[in-house]
Amino acid sequence: MRRRDVYFSPEARDDLFAIIDWIAASVSRQIAEGHAHRLETFCLGLELASERGARRDDIRPGLRIIGFERRVAIAFMVEVDRVTILRLFYGGRDWEASFG
Repeated sequence: MRRRDVYFSPEARDDLFAIIDWIAASVSRQIAEGHAHRLETFCLGLELASERGARRDDIRPGLRIIGFERRVAIAFMVEVDRVTILRLFYGGRDWEASFG
């Protein structure tokens, strides 16, 4: 099984911080940080068996989408030696429009 480095694009990092801020304002900072930790751990887990999720070449060549805890859609690309997390879409946001 091939191991790949996982990188977060600047947009994905911004998305992660926005998710933390939104949950913290809605519920609590502690719950937000716990959710963010699980989400980041899940993303980093794409280092193994990276070619998961649904391929969406119809939207962008090489694009893959995978869900996390029924609340986040993770958009990523798999290359020979790396996985790049492109965006994190929380709570039903229209991720397809972002790549259209």
